[in-house]
Amino acid sequence: MEATDKKAVLLLGLMVVIACSADAQTICNAPYSGLIACEPAVMPPDPPPPTGVCCDALSHADMKCLCQFDNSTLLHSLGIDPKLALQLPMKCKLPHPAPC
Repeated sequence: MEATDKKAVLLLGLMVVIACSADAQTICNAPYSGLIACEPAVMPPDPPPPTGVCCDALSHADMKCLCQFDNSTLLHSLGIDPKLALQLPMKCKLPHPAPC
């Protein structure tokens, strides 16, 4: 899997963590509200592009921390499409790949 793809998978894992711990202010240095802003961009069937808030949150995230969610099995149960999530780093034009 390409590093960019891993970033997106990590984002999905992060969303799982957010859903499970709603009172958290940040997850892996990314603001909760920013990550929630990414949700529409990973929901089928015709998602909008990620918002600036979403991309800004991803740009501040600790990717090593997010790597722990690389193979999350909860994504489908939350309605998150992994293929769409894999596109987020590219759509956000993030410069550095995840170190997973």
